[in-house]
Amino acid sequence: MLVRRRKPKVETERMTLRLPMHSDYRDWALLREESRAFLTPWEPAWSPDHLGRKAFTNRVYWAARAESAGTALPFFLIRREDGRVLGAITLDNIRRGPAQAGTIGYWIGERYARQGYMREAIRAVVHHAFHVLDLSRVEAACLPENAASRGALEKSGFKYEGVAQSYLQINGRWRNHVLYSNLRTDRRGRTDIG
Repeated sequence: MLVRRRKPKVETERMTLRLPMHSDYRDWALLREESRAFLTPWEPAWSPDHLGRKAFTNRVYWAARAESAGTALPFFLIRREDGRVLGAITLDNIRRGPAQAGTIGYWIGERYARQGYMREAIRAVVHHAFHVLDLSRVEAACLPENAASRGALEKSGFKYEGVAQSYLQINGRWRNHVLYSNLRTDRRGRTDIG
């Protein structure tokens, strides 16, 4: 007997976080295109076919394979009131064994920024990581000058840990990133360093 596994879904106050589906293409591509200037300073350079249907189809298949393998949870942020794609958050690089950790990365469309959606998504994914996936540590990194991202992380319980030199290639240049973490049992208290 073949049993289908349920796809992971996380509910928040205003959103459903779920894997991307082929039917999300048009909404996703429009949001990414209209947010291009807003997102470009914070992301790796887009490939020439970044917004194409084939690239999106590959993204959907990768998300399903990564979730099935237990290496990542690539969620789209779907606003419940109208079913619109607001952005995405991925719990990636899930490591088991002695580490029990993962890394989050995220983006939000410009028209939905600074409305608390990403902070809501971050908190929900961290809760899922700790209480469903039984991880011990969730990590995140962002550019030092990305005040909005740093604020979302800090307001979601992440603590500053340091700086990684030439951590990621962003917008065509190797860039330093500030590192944050959230621990399931965190006794570090508030950190104002960084």
